[in-house]
Parts: sequence; C-alpha cells; structure tokens
Amino acid sequence: MDANKIIVKPLLSEKTYQDIHNKKYWFVVVKDATKTQIKKAVEELFSVDVKSVNTVVTPQKTVRRQGKIGHTQSIKKAAVTLTKDSKPIAFFDSLS
Repeated sequence: MDANKIIVKPLLSEKTYQDIHNKKYWFVVVKDATKTQIKKAVEELFSVDVKSVNTVVTPQKTVRRQGKIGHTQSIKKAAVTLTKDSKPIAFFDSLS
C-alpha cells in the first residue's frame, strides 16, 4: 500500500496536543492498515524514527437528529511514538 494512502489525516484535539511534547503523534489511518505498514508510512513521509505504534478502532455510534436515526462513521486511529533521538515532526511543531 502507498504511504500517502495509509495516513488519512492527522488527528488534532486537546488530548493529542498534550502528547506532542512526548513525541507521540495521532493519525487517522485506513482500517485495513497494519501497525508495520503505519510505521513504514510515517517513517517514509516524515523522515523520522518510529519507536512504537498503537492502534484503536472507534466503533460507529447511533445518533438521533430531528427524529431521524443515523450512525457516525467508524474510524481507525494510530498513536505513533518516536524515538528519543528522532527529530520531531515539523507539521506538529507549529501547533504546539
């Protein structure tokens, strides 16, 4: 799989901003990507050394709006931790 297709977008929230100082970055990834594929994609795209990758799949939830029932989208999130010797990801440096 292509590295650009594995990483969908960075995940930005209050919780993920706190992890940036510990060189831990969150991304939304495609559901069928494995931890090894995610690690290689991040290393290739950002030229960094990855220590570990943790993933979680958020299930879809039922929502009700104006009397109609629908579902939120189920997504897969990846927490990528860099090694201590690795440089930080430049995109996230401007945010912290």
